[in-house]
Formats: sequence, structure tokens, C-alpha cells
Amino acid sequence: MSILKSEQKAIKYKELKELTVLDTVSLLNLEGKGLLGKAGIDARIFSVMALHNISVSIISQGSSERGIGIVVNSDRATEALQGLEKEFSKELLFGDVSKVSVDTNIAAISITGQDLSTFHKLYSALIKNKITPILFNTIITGNSVSLVVKKTDLNRALNVINVEIFGQTKKINIAVFGHGLVGGTLINQVLSSAKNIEGRKGIQLHIFAIANSTKLVLQKAGVNENWKEEIIKNGAAYTIQDVIQFAKENHLENLIAVDNTASSVFVENYVTLIENGFDVVSSNKIANTLSYDFYKDVRKALQINQKNYLYETNVGAGLPLIDTIQLLHLSGENITKIKGVFSGTLSYIFNHFSVQDKPFSEVLKEAIAQGFTEPDPREDLCGNDVARKLLILARELDLQNELSEIEIQNLIPVELRTLTTSNFLENLKLLDFHYKTIKDNQEKGNVLRYIGELSGDLQQDKGVLQVKLVSVPESSALGQLKGSDSIFEIYTESYGERPIVIQGAGAGASVTARGVFGDILRIIDKK
Repeated sequence: MSILKSEQKAIKYKELKELTVLDTVSLLNLEGKGLLGKAGIDARIFSVMALHNISVSIISQGSSERGIGIVVNSDRATEALQGLEKEFSKELLFGDVSKVSVDTNIAAISITGQDLSTFHKLYSALIKNKITPILFNTIITGNSVSLVVKKTDLNRALNVINVEIFGQTKKINIAVFGHGLVGGTLINQVLSSAKNIEGRKGIQLHIFAIANSTKLVLQKAGVNENWKEEIIKNGAAYTIQDVIQFAKENHLENLIAVDNTASSVFVENYVTLIENGFDVVSSNKIANTLSYDFYKDVRKALQINQKNYLYETNVGAGLPLIDTIQLLHLSGENITKIKGVFSGTLSYIFNHFSVQDKPFSEVLKEAIAQGFTEPDPREDLCGNDVARKLLILARELDLQNELSEIEIQNLIPVELRTLTTSNFLENLKLLDFHYKTIKDNQEKGNVLRYIGELSGDLQQDKGVLQVKLVSVPESSALGQLKGSDSIFEIYTESYGERPIVIQGAGAGASVTARGVFGDILRIIDKK
């Protein structure tokens, strides 16, 4: 039963639908196993309300009869509570009623003209926005629905209802952490695409938060193209709770957190963000390569809170690699091996070194000059980045490997590993003899490639993960790689010795940012 007070102003959106909000009401609850099967409980409740001349707006009773909730005006709630406690004093004494309580922090929302057959869409949208109705009620004709929500959730709930029921523009509120090369490019891509996306899809993209490791800027209506100046001028120290609290206080719905950092500290915030209503998109590989226990904790939080975590750019920049592997694995396809060139930086270095008559140090200097490497190129040459990417793919197959179990061929000679960055860069020629020897000792027609390979019995708990420099025929798929492209070969039981090959640009801020943007849009499609 849903009874709306006649003096409340109804907001008419369409001819057959109207929305009514009661925000000066309280919810009284009777709970107890002794209510089960007992006749006349509702009559006794209403007799108390009638005795005190208290109007009931909504009543809801579970099918188990163990709980009954009624909504009354807040200025009569204490009187109603005392009346119910007196009426059910015997049941309270003997434990048949465990408690009679009142919740004043609630609001009631009633939608007239809502077809119950499509109500699941709204309910799902509310849940995804961390709004769980305390009470739900409908009339027998199925065209009127009443919800009771926490008063602190009211404005956010109305935002969701206005989109899902009344067709208003959906707002997506994005917090971007890390605004360096990739993060800054992403912010500019979102800002430049926002009008087009709103026109085509009826979706508004608002970047309400931008942060680096030390400073945060918050804007409810979203930042504009002057965001860099805004951070310099108004950026302030913060914790992740500041972002969460700002979103709550401003009733922001459809929250997405984007991690474009390379921080092992920031990923510790993922579970907290998920628990507070954020979906997560990340180009940061670290979260998926920490301990397997942390990996499972994140997935458990996602499942409990019905949120999404997308990270297609963790491996292969913007290539559709992780999505392909997930689909194959989900469909029951037995993936038997994955191998490929995972690093755009090392792809560039060995693609050029293998076919050019130049010392290794000269090719490496060219890669440094073009911005392909990290400031200290040993971060690329050590193989750890390739190892992380390989581990991410292994875990997509439910393998429980740890990073420490990967066999990594470090490309830096031992004597150069402990030098300072400047000393290492001054002594790059010390690499030349070592790599010339490797190159000269290849079979004729072969080229060098630095690859990651996942093999073994991948139906078990763990696979064999190797990162290594190999010599392959120039005519092979790996051997024909050019520029800084990445390539991945996925071997499956169905395809046999003919792998699925995914190849393309494996590095670059623009490509990676576009991949992150793609993940954001995929999450929006699920909302």
C-alpha cells in the first residue's frame, strides 16, 4: 500500500508519471520472530495510530512477517513509538518482539505511473550508486512504487531517478589521479570529447577531481581546459577521504576513479574507493601484480559492491588484449600459451638493433632521445615491466603466480646495475660488446626480440612465466615486428598451432590515454 499525503507537492515530468518526495517523515520498525503467523498485528499497529490520530504514509511488511515498517510524519514519530512500545510491551518483555525503533534520517519517494516490469533498471542503478532502499512498496496494479532511503542519500537518489525514469541527462563524475603525460592527455581528451558524447549519447562527463601525489583540486561542476592553472593556484594537500566526502556532500552519482599514477601506495585506496561507490579504471599495473591475496581482496570488493575495475591499458597500451583473453577464458576456451613482445620500448630497441649496423649503445641513445625509455633506461632493460604485464595476463587465467616466481633475464650486465643513473648513461658503450656477441652468434636470417612467455599446464594453479631475449626467424610474426609495436600470440586448444595474433602500437601517452578513455566509456555503458 502506498498512500501519499495530499498536501505534498507532486513534481510532474510526463503525463502519466509524477514524483512525490516526503522528507519530513520517520520510519518506525517492529522486528521479532514472535510476529510470525500471528493474526491481528497490523490491526494493533493501526489501532495505535488511530488512537493518537497519526496518519501512516507507507506500510511495508516482509513475507516472513518478522518485520513491519511504517512511515509517519517526524513530528509524530516519538508519540507513535511510545504508543507501539506500550501496545507491544508484553511481546517486548517475552522477546516475541525484539525491538521497536524509529529512524528519523529517512525520506520517502513515490513514483506514480511507474511500470513495475521495468523498475529493475532503476533499482539496479540505485544499488550501483550505493543507495540501498530501506523499504520498498508497490500497489496491486503495479503502477506506483514507493521507496524509503536514507535522507543523506535523497538528492543522489533523485539524480538517479531523474535519469532512469524521467530521461534526464546522465551525469558521470570522474576523479583523475595522476595528471602526468598519460593523465594529462586523458583529461584533455575527455574535455575535448565531452560535447560530442553528450550530443550522441545524452551523457555528461564531469571531471570533478584531479590530483597528483601531493595536491588535489575539486570542482562540483567539473574542471575546464584551465585545469593545470587551477591545480597550481588552488591545489591543496589531501587524503582519499577528502575526495569521497566531497562526492557525498555534493550528492555526486555515477562515480569513476581513474588511476594514472605508477604508485604502489595509491593502489591501496582501491578497495576504499570501491566500497564508497566508485568504479575504477587504471593504467597503473601495480594493483594487479601485488600479492595474490591483495588481488583477491580487490575482486571480492568489486563483487560485493557490484562495481567494475577495467585496466585494458595495463598490457599493450590501447590494444584489445585483456578483453580478448577474458572472453576466451570466460567462454571455456583452453588457452595453452601466450607469448609476445610486451614492451614498446624494447621493441623499438631490438627491432632497430637487429637490422641496423649500429652499436647497441647508439640505438639505446636514439630510444632515449625520442622519449621511449624511462629517465633511467635500466627500468626498461631490467625486465620487471614485462614481468608485471605477463603476470597480469596469467592472473586473467585464474593462475595464482606471484611476481617473485617469474624467471626474468635482466638485460643489464651485473657491473652496470649499481651505478648512478648519470654514470650508467656515461658508460652505455660498455653494453656494445655484449650485445654484438649475441647478435653475431644468431642463426642467419634471425633477429633478436625481448619477449614474455606464459606456458606450462595452464589448467593448474600456476603456470611457467619467463621474460627473456630470444632469437627468432625474421620471417616469423615476432621477427616482422616494426617500430615500437607490441605483438601478442595467444595459443588455444581450438586454434592449435595457429595463434590468435594481436599487434599494434604498444606505447605512447596518446594511445594509452585513449585506451583509458575507452575503459571509462565501457563502464558508462554498464551503468
